[in-house]
Amino acid sequence: MVKFGPRKPSFKKSLKARTTGKAKRKMKSSVNPFYGKKGTGMIKNPKKAAYNKVYNKTTYDSLKPLKKKNNSNQKRNSYNKQKNNSLGGCLKIFGIFILVAALIQAAPYLLILAAVVGVGLLISKYK
Repeated sequence: MVKFGPRKPSFKKSLKARTTGKAKRKMKSSVNPFYGKKGTGMIKNPKKAAYNKVYNKTTYDSLKPLKKKNNSNQKRNSYNKQKNNSLGGCLKIFGIFILVAALIQAAPYLLILAAVVGVGLLISKYK
């Protein structure tokens, strides 16, 4: 049976999670090549992994409103916002098309195709 709603806070587990050091994780990952890798829970114990997936989707941290935001998270989020607002992705794709056209020494229709795709991506990004 899966729980719904707020999780009961455990200060003991919270302290344990904060004090598990980098050296311990490094040692475990050197011994076990699958330690800390994403998706290995489904291979090792699929029943537990499925339960945890549902549990984490249906419950929430009851202390979240009381917690302070971490500065590193704020910096990371602002960087991601800047990155998402830039045109870098569209321009990279446009540049790749031009590079391919130059390498193949193809007819100008590849350049036209690159321009159309680049403009299409720009328009779809700002809709």
